[in-house]
Order: sequence, then structure tokens, then C-alpha cells
Amino acid sequence: MNRFNEKSMKSYNEKADHYDETFDGRFTLEFKHKLIDEISVDRGAHVLDVACGNGTLIKMLADRYGIIGYGTDISEKMIENARRKNPGMFFETAGCESMPFQDRLFDIITVCAAYHHFPDVKAFAAEAHRLLKTEGCLYIADVYYSALVRFLCNPFVPLSKAGDVKFYSPKEIKRTFENSGFRMIDHNISGHIQIAAFQKI
Repeated sequence: MNRFNEKSMKSYNEKADHYDETFDGRFTLEFKHKLIDEISVDRGAHVLDVACGNGTLIKMLADRYGIIGYGTDISEKMIENARRKNPGMFFETAGCESMPFQDRLFDIITVCAAYHHFPDVKAFAAEAHRLLKTEGCLYIADVYYSALVRFLCNPFVPLSKAGDVKFYSPKEIKRTFENSGFRMIDHNISGHIQIAAFQKI
């Protein structure tokens, strides 16, 4: 297993049973609310939340929109909690580069406050393209920092015990997905949160 995945798995297994009360749980809740407000989703849509944690976001989406929910996470204990929170949904322990679902199953894929953990964002982009239906949408909500802060922080980010890899600029995110068969349909920044929306072409 990739060393970043190993660190993420260990860190989030330790937090899983009380995640909502941790700093991470409180910090990422704002990302979830902003992401839900950005998403356009039809009732009954098949939605996959990658790095779903304990299933909070997919539950919020289901409560608001009546979606059919799926989730993956590198932490098996997070997946156990997600299953308890969301009976009737579908959850698998998996990294972002290879997920055990059939081609073109999903209308929407979400990633909330986790993209900076992904060891291989190009591999994730290819996997998201495989999993999405034609014209399906991918939404990424992630941390936004200025160019200066990224320049100062990124050399040290991989030292994180939580498996962080890198903080990305909007241009870097855009380029990764446009090179993998997506077109950007929206991008906005609100404080420390950026949300990028893409459509499979």
C-alpha cells in the first residue's frame, strides 16, 4: 500500500468512532455544507462519495435530494461507521485509484476535503472518468491557500501523520481533470474552501 494511504488509514481508523467531535470533523463540516449547496442532483441519482469518512456527507445528500448513495474510504473503521449511519447504502473500503464499481454507474462523484490526501490525482481522475456516466459530474471541495502559503507549506505537507500529500492550486486541479476527459463547468473560492465542478465529456 502507498505510504500516504497507510498514514491516512492509520490516522482515520484512530478517529473513526468519534470523528464528528474531532478537529477534522468540525473543520470539514463547512466543506460539506458548501458542497451540498453547489451540487445539482436529481432524485434517485447514483452518487459516489470518495473518501466518504463516516458517511456524513452522503447522508446529508440523501436527506436533501433522495439520492442512491455509495461511498469509499481507505479506513475500514470509517466504512464501518458509514454503514451504521446509512443502512441501505453501499460502502467499500478502497483507495481513490481503484474502486470496486462497474463502469459508468454514477451520475455524480463527490470528494470533500480529501483531495489533498490522494497519492495519485491523475489515477483518481482516470478512475472517476471510468465510473461516471457520460455527462456525469464530479465535484471537488478542497482546501484553498494562496500561492505563497502553498509555496511555504507544500514541502512539509507530506510529513503529515494524517497522510496529506499536497495543497493544489485551482489551475493544477483544472489541468489534471481536463487532461483526463473532463471539462470544468464551475470553480469558486470562499475563504479557505475551493469547489471545482467538472463534467465528463
